[in-house]
Amino acid sequence: MPETPAMTSSEIGALWITYQQKTMLFQMLEYFIEKADDHEAKEIMSSLKEEIQLNVEQMKSMFHAEGIPIPIGFVAQDVTKDAPKLYENGFDIMFVRLVKEISSGMHTINLTMVYREDIVLFFRELTKMTQKYYDYCTKYLLHKGLLPRAPYVSIEKSIEFVKSNNYLDGAKFFSEKRPLNTVEIAHLYRGVETNVLGMKMIFGFAQVAKEQEVRKYFNKGGELAKAMIKDFTEVLLQNNLQVPTTAGGNTTDSTVPPFSDKLMMYCISLFCSFSLGGNSIGTAFSLRNDLPTKLAAFMKDIFEYAHEGAKIMIQNGWLEEPPQTIK
Repeated sequence: MPETPAMTSSEIGALWITYQQKTMLFQMLEYFIEKADDHEAKEIMSSLKEEIQLNVEQMKSMFHAEGIPIPIGFVAQDVTKDAPKLYENGFDIMFVRLVKEISSGMHTINLTMVYREDIVLFFRELTKMTQKYYDYCTKYLLHKGLLPRAPYVSIEKSIEFVKSNNYLDGAKFFSEKRPLNTVEIAHLYRGVETNVLGMKMIFGFAQVAKEQEVRKYFNKGGELAKAMIKDFTEVLLQNNLQVPTTAGGNTTDSTVPPFSDKLMMYCISLFCSFSLGGNSIGTAFSLRNDLPTKLAAFMKDIFEYAHEGAKIMIQNGWLEEPPQTIK
């Protein structure tokens, strides 16, 4: 038995997906660093870019050692560093923070699918790095006043157990909805927070996309994000909970694309997967019947939107295939 066994199918798949995501972020950081006016933001992103470069080289070495073709992922041609600034200050770190949130989930799942010691160690180190930069971004945004906190609430002073099935009611016409609990508030607020950033990002993409079909697709996604923000906010307001907002990170008037349509389409695909996962968790932990119904309806819309995007990527030759098994 060899000291280092060959990679399993799940290990190849986990590394391949990670390679796509890391090379996308690496190229986007090239542009954000070039356009950053804030020294602290530039420092965070430059340090992260260096670590990602090492991660990418590690994965290339692993693929090469196994005789596996190195994925194309995203390359220098997918970014135009000289393009004018597409987003105002703050968006870059908001974006990196959300990508790190996505990465946290991806690396945790990947750790449950890999067994070879060096690959397990690789994903453990990626998890540590991801948490480190997520914390850097969060502290930066809080310090700059660009990350509003979730609503503060007053809670009961005693521990209670649910005494009636009425606790689950939320959609009955003649019954008054019970107040949201803090778990439900947390997931609704997270939905607002992530979709606000997603809306800014995707409308910016729509503004600079080269292909008309891609611009139309991005605008459709922006409207979907707006609908989710509106619905989640209304539920919170019905419970006398104001949703804090920030004016930072808005889109400029530039129409010059800093990123290729291929890269932007992949980015939206990644965010759709993240949104589906987040809504699934929100559905599982929301006990008021009307909330899972609302979240499930949006999950259907997100899935159909992501499927439409995959078709556009295939038609344009932008969807790289994961390693295939031999028939």
